[in-house]
Amino acid sequence: MGENDDYVLIHPTDSKFSDLYLCFCGYEKCESLHSYGIAVRPNYIIHYILEGKGKFQADGRTYELEAGQGFLIVPGVPTFYQADAEDPWTYVWVGFGGKLAGEYLRDIGLTENRPIFRCGSSNALKEAVLTMLKNNKYTPYNQFLLESQLYLFFALLASDIDVAVPLRESRENLYVSRAVEFIQNNYPYKIHVSDIAAYVCINRSYLYTLFKKTLNVSPQEYLADFRLTRAKELLSITDMSVESVGMSCGYQDPLVFSKAFKQKVGQTPSAFRKNVRREVPAKLESRREKLDLL
Repeated sequence: MGENDDYVLIHPTDSKFSDLYLCFCGYEKCESLHSYGIAVRPNYIIHYILEGKGKFQADGRTYELEAGQGFLIVPGVPTFYQADAEDPWTYVWVGFGGKLAGEYLRDIGLTENRPIFRCGSSNALKEAVLTMLKNNKYTPYNQFLLESQLYLFFALLASDIDVAVPLRESRENLYVSRAVEFIQNNYPYKIHVSDIAAYVCINRSYLYTLFKKTLNVSPQEYLADFRLTRAKELLSITDMSVESVGMSCGYQDPLVFSKAFKQKVGQTPSAFRKNVRREVPAKLESRREKLDLL
C-alpha cells in the first residue's frame, strides 16, 4: 500500500548542504489499519506519533507504539508499519540524508538496532514539520529555513529523548533477523528458500513457521516482495531498462519478471514507470494547493 498523505513536502535533491539535509517530510492522520511496506527506503526517516497507536516491524522485531513514541527507518532495511484498527495513529515524519546523518542519529541514541524512542516535545516537533511544509517553495530563504527546522527537529529530540534499548534477542528473532539480512544482501542472485534456511542453520519448515509468526508472510513471499519493492524503486528513479531492473532484482528471465510484477502491482513494469513519472508533477501540484490552505 502507498502512503495516504495528508500533507507532504518533497524537497529537491540538489541540496546545498552535505552534512545533513532534508529529503521530504509530512503529516498524516491515518485510517484504520492503514499500512506501508514491506519496503526498503534509500533515506533515513523518523516518524513521530502525535495521536493513536500502531505497530512497526524491522529486522525481525515487532514494536507496538503509541502517542509520544517514534521510530527510525534506516536506508536499505526492510520495514513494515501499520495503524491500529481501533485507534489509528496520526504522525509526522522527516526523511533526510547527509554524510553525517548516521553520526547525528547515534549522538541522540538512535541506530538500526535501537530504532524506537519516546519524546515529550510533541507540539514542538509537530510545529517544526508544519513549518517545513508551509515553506515549500524553492528559494534561498526556504533552503536555509528548511535546514534550520531539520536541525531544530534533531535538537528537540536530543533534549528529551528516551531510547528503547532492546532486550537480548530471542533465538527465534535471531533466526528471522539473520534470514532477512541474507535476503537483503543476496536478493539480486538466484537464491531459494532452501539457501536462506541453510544460512541460518534451520530447516525450511521451521523457517516458514518463524516468518509467518513474526512477519505474517512466508519466506518466499518476503523474498518476492523485497525484490519487487526494489524493482519499483529502480523503475521510479533510474532509466535502467526493464530487463536490467529485473536482473538487478533477481529475475533472470524478463518474462518471469514482468509476470510477477504485474501480478503483484497490477500493471506491467513499463506501465508502472510511465504512470509514476506522469503522476509526480500532478501530485506535487495537488500538495501545493493543500499547503496553501493551511
